[in-house]
Amino acid sequence: MSGRPVKRSLTLQGHRTSVSLEEEFWQAFRAIAQEKSLPINVLAAEIDAARDPGTGLGSAIRVYVLNHYRARAG
Repeated sequence: MSGRPVKRSLTLQGHRTSVSLEEEFWQAFRAIAQEKSLPINVLAAEIDAARDPGTGLGSAIRVYVLNHYRARAG
């Protein structure tokens, strides 16, 4: 595991924002976006729109990735 999260930039609704994710979560997030044929910023915007107001974007992405792979595992 890579350990510390890395800050990365995204554009959501025309505004730049940053999210801190561990490399493994970032790679899984990118793979899911590619699998869905979506730009990563579009997938991030979907997650952002669906998250609870008290939940940070990084946490919401981690939960999304976890739930995606749990659903695939059956």
